[in-house]
Amino acid sequence: MAVSIEQINEMYPDVLREIGNIGAGNATTAVANMLGLRIDMKVPNVEFIEVEKIGGVIGSEEQIVVGIMLGIETDIEGSMMFLMDIPSAHHLVNRMMMRDPDYDADFDEMDMSAIKEIGNIIAGSYLSAISGLTNLTITPTIPFVAIDMAAAILSVPAIQFGMQGDNALIIETEMGDDVDINGYFILMPEGDSYSKILTALGVPIE
Repeated sequence: MAVSIEQINEMYPDVLREIGNIGAGNATTAVANMLGLRIDMKVPNVEFIEVEKIGGVIGSEEQIVVGIMLGIETDIEGSMMFLMDIPSAHHLVNRMMMRDPDYDADFDEMDMSAIKEIGNIIAGSYLSAISGLTNLTITPTIPFVAIDMAAAILSVPAIQFGMQGDNALIIETEMGDDVDINGYFILMPEGDSYSKILTALGVPIE
């Protein structure tokens, strides 16, 4: 019997929570090691939703956000992104560049490169966690960065990768030291990749 998104969220919260906890834990450790900081992580919110509902989950679609986007290949196919608000991006870049924490000038080319590196590490940590839980081989493509309204960035996977899945795994992440870093990890599997992930996690899908 096929299982709906609502049933997955209601019947398998522990499975989703494990994905979120391990993924966020990996990302927090990676960022902490990169920046030489002790960073605490709050328990993330995790759920499967329909792609068209993503905008309502992350807040205002008119909010300017930083998006790191890439494709995923091998055992599963699709796209993924990591979204964070501008203050969070400034905080991470300032730490990485060893600048004044209050520096908030527009991001230049070097800053964008730093954001891409940070996003690549965060995304890679989440994909590694999902790969470890599912025993699936997940290969990321080269990421790119965009700064725009959330609604515009959420349309990128279909435009850039020619992909448009029906469902998405959303992990809301909160981590920080003296300043909270708020972000969203969004995995959008294509074709039968959705079923492969859920089946590997023990969720019956037909």
